Amino acid sequence: MLEARLVATVPAPLSPVSADPPMVARSLLVQRGDTELVAGDLAGSRPPRRFPAPWPRPFGAVAVRPDGELAVFAGVHALRAVDASGRLRWELRHGCWSAAVCTVAHVSFAEYADDTAHVYADRGSVAFSPDGRLLWAHVRGTDQQEQWLVVDAADGTVLAGATTGTAGSDSTHAPHPDPAFMGLTVGEGDEGSPALWGHFDGGELYVRRFDEQVLLGVTPSGGRLLSTDPGQWALYLHRSADGVLLGELGADPAVPAAPGDDRARWDYVAAVPWDDAAVVGTEDYTPAPRHWLVDLAAMTVRGPIGYPIAVCGPARSAADGRWYTVAADGAAVHLWTLDAPDIR
Repeated sequence: MLEARLVATVPAPLSPVSADPPMVARSLLVQRGDTELVAGDLAGSRPPRRFPAPWPRPFGAVAVRPDGELAVFAGVHALRAVDASGRLRWELRHGCWSAAVCTVAHVSFAEYADDTAHVYADRGSVAFSPDGRLLWAHVRGTDQQEQWLVVDAADGTVLAGATTGTAGSDSTHAPHPDPAFMGLTVGEGDEGSPALWGHFDGGELYVRRFDEQVLLGVTPSGGRLLSTDPGQWALYLHRSADGVLLGELGADPAVPAAPGDDRARWDYVAAVPWDDAAVVGTEDYTPAPRHWLVDLAAMTVRGPIGYPIAVCGPARSAADGRWYTVAADGAAVHLWTLDAPDIR
């Protein structure tokens, strides 16, 4: 058993009764409430920034610039950049994500606030580059084709874009330490889940597609990508430069199945705090989650991870060789590391 060391417990800024679970984004603790988004410094060195939300939290996703001074809300019909004073910096309207085919060029949230097909709309996602200058956005075009855009975060100018050839119900980004690169996983329900790897050269966006892949993270150096498949059968390690498969690790027989289950399944979420190792869970959370240290060089399981306190849910990446878990009541995040001598 590998023992995790608790680095810090950071209280969530909002009540879990009226807010999503808190998230760690680089050095920020971010939490989305019903009417606002709060972004605080993990170290508590400055007051948290509060961003008024342009629409309720079920309607889309959000990302915060690494300096904590700008939030971009990705909604059903638009991307909206808001600063902590509440000022609208820019808005970029796009095709409607309604679950039904909707060709209306919406101007405001009020147009569809009470429509069921919009309440249960599909959604894209957004992510900032590490330097905060670029925003990568998965949106639906006015022709209903999904697009992946690279946007100037300062003013909302679209710098480049590509059609994804996907029919997503949701998506997640996987940031790379180089601002010119980004990963994107598009969820297409039970039928599939393609992953895209983007490179923006300053003029054009070039996209590589990985079919039947869910990106779990990028190593801190940016050299390798860790993923699983929609069936959660195996982990896959790719070289980010050219997509070459470097190795894979099947869940069965690498880790035991949970009691009463027929096989082990890797989770869709993982932490990649180091270049040579990752913390990956198996998809069983009762009575407690099971997390494993995976050696990325050998693609083997080094062993299970034990915690000094009860933990809940998956392991997620944090900065500086750490990962985090969310408290069972959603009121705090716990930051973890390992003191093993071969972990750097």
